[in-house]
Amino acid sequence: MTLRLAFLASHGGSAARALVQACRAGELGAEALALASNNSRSPALAWAREAGLQTAHLSSAKYPDPDDLDAAIRDFLLASGADTLILSGYMKALGPRTLGAFAGRVLNIHPSLLPRHGGRGLYGDRVHESVLASGDPESGATVHLVTAGIDEGSVLEQVRVPVLPGDTLDTLKARVQAEEAALMLRAVRNFAAQHG
Repeated sequence: MTLRLAFLASHGGSAARALVQACRAGELGAEALALASNNSRSPALAWAREAGLQTAHLSSAKYPDPDDLDAAIRDFLLASGADTLILSGYMKALGPRTLGAFAGRVLNIHPSLLPRHGGRGLYGDRVHESVLASGDPESGATVHLVTAGIDEGSVLEQVRVPVLPGDTLDTLKARVQAEEAALMLRAVRNFAAQHG
């Protein structure tokens, strides 16, 4: 069975874009169906529309009640036909309805070597700042399964990058981000081999 992918993204959705391209180029045995964003102006929504994916803007602006928003996200994703959900820079926690509908089939990429520099409050630039402040000799990125606990799901794949003398937030972030698309592709390909 071919994986049927949907994506949640808050900004550019670079990992989602790479996976959509890999699906269409025959490099990934999966079908990319839909993308939703909590940000109506996200570049991810714009390119997903152009790519012909089903799209939706689903946020607390439209659904002030968190349970209603969770139900709307779940309903959109299920209606798209997706069976696997990929978080691509999605900056919101998933609710129990969405997590329940896709239990064991939600993948996220986190810009550190989990379990280090993960958990509540550690996202985006804050992760790289935490790595630099710790003095760790290396960082990287992790693809993991999403559970109700923040960054607590099983690790599927990791890639390591060195932390270099003189690194700044921007140089470390760029080095990690340069590895993320290939890491996510490898993780989804392996996930498809086991669960497709």
